Amino acid sequence: MRLIYAGDPMCSWCYGFGKELSALMTLHPGLRLDIVVGGVRAGATDLLDDAGKAFRLNHWERVEANSGLPFNREAFLARENFVYDTEPVCRAVVAARRIAPQADLLAVFRALQAAFYAEGRDTTDGRVLAQVVAEALGAQGFLFDADHVHDVWSAPGTLAETRSDFRFVRTLGVRSFPALLLEVDGQVKEVSPGYAHVGVLDHHLRNLLAQVHRPAIERA
Repeated sequence: MRLIYAGDPMCSWCYGFGKELSALMTLHPGLRLDIVVGGVRAGATDLLDDAGKAFRLNHWERVEANSGLPFNREAFLARENFVYDTEPVCRAVVAARRIAPQADLLAVFRALQAAFYAEGRDTTDGRVLAQVVAEALGAQGFLFDADHVHDVWSAPGTLAETRSDFRFVRTLGVRSFPALLLEVDGQVKEVSPGYAHVGVLDHHLRNLLAQVHRPAIERA
């Protein structure tokens, strides 16, 4: 049994969802959580224009109102010639998973989100991503320098694994992010198809867990 979180660090609703998911995991510490990246704008090549910025800022306002998390609008608006390609940051999550499989990947995921949304850093830049991942892993006691992280991030195997994540997310039927799923004996059930507060997530999850355990109780 495991939870599967499908998301993208540069999806603003995923940014808001991170806090709720962290709170949910404290309520269910024995439940395994696997993170797969979805690549909401992976491979994008178009420059982000004023209309694109306005579209995203509208979402940011709604996410901020729901989550209370901070957004660095000034840094975002000042960014020029920016290509909103989410493949590099998704690959950074996969790199962290490859480097330190035992690490809290959700904490790394959220550090990458904070770097972009709150700190205004360029999370399409491999060197920036490597530094953020190295810092996030270091905070957990996994000590790797940024150069090593960058080497793993650049490796063909990491690129291939990232693409594999994208494909897996599609096989799950996920069409928007964030998405939280519960997998039991190969059967996948939806916990939340989008952003939700921890109380709602916990309610849905407990209902699903009760359905899983009820047949065993009835057979007993």
